[in-house]
Amino acid sequence: MNTRLEIDDVDVLVEGEGPHTVVMLHGWPDTPALWDDTVAALRNGYRCVRFCLPGYDLSKPPRPMSVAAVNGLIRKIVDAVSPHEPVTLLLHDWGCLFGYEFAARHADRVARVVGVDIGDTSAGVYLRSLSGKQKRMIAGYQIWLAVAWKLGRWLPGLANRMTRHMARKMGCRNPPEHITWQMNYPYAMGWFGEQGGLRGVARVDKLLGISMPALYIYGRRKPFMFHSEAWVAQLTQAPGCEVLALDTGHWVMRQKPLEFNACVRAWLDTSTSSSAV
Repeated sequence: MNTRLEIDDVDVLVEGEGPHTVVMLHGWPDTPALWDDTVAALRNGYRCVRFCLPGYDLSKPPRPMSVAAVNGLIRKIVDAVSPHEPVTLLLHDWGCLFGYEFAARHADRVARVVGVDIGDTSAGVYLRSLSGKQKRMIAGYQIWLAVAWKLGRWLPGLANRMTRHMARKMGCRNPPEHITWQMNYPYAMGWFGEQGGLRGVARVDKLLGISMPALYIYGRRKPFMFHSEAWVAQLTQAPGCEVLALDTGHWVMRQKPLEFNACVRAWLDTSTSSSAV
């Protein structure tokens, strides 16, 4: 069963049937198509909900939004698709930041979280776990994309070339025409304080495994991680939580789709069964 909704000028697709609703948030420079294989694996038993992050629908004008505004949009979508029951969040990349923030602000609307490749990046222990070289690598690609966002308003051609160059360099294989500078505003939020910046975002190490169960899946074939080992160890020991490392880069669900989707399905089946007891 498929249903399309429009909420605040955002197209929302609901697929599948079942008593539990899974809301999927993608990151940079992706679209809801990131979850195609995952929806196919879950739709027999779960209602799968996905939509473009604001500004990522290239058929519409740029739409940068603050963390609070994105959370308001997610709340409207969650209330529309699952008005009476909390949802499961399935998150990747910037979808993790926005999704973790939503879970922290609206814990009553979230039953469990599946986070993919982005962990406790808002915690001091994560920054201290990085070497100087790793910090420079992270700053290098993020500032590059933040600058491309700034340039996009006046030099969109150059900004697009910059964005697509970095996407290729980082291993993203989306068609170039599906990647533009308008997707970069979260990086400008982080480095230039656009849309109110990212100060005060949720501490994931105080959320997952403490107030709600979580599955964390990450790719181990990267020059740096987006989590600290201390947090992974903490989450591994938390009741109802699980951590899985796959032999992939950042786009885990694209590089090992069968393994990734089997892991997600198995954990959801176990978690939802446990919560119903």
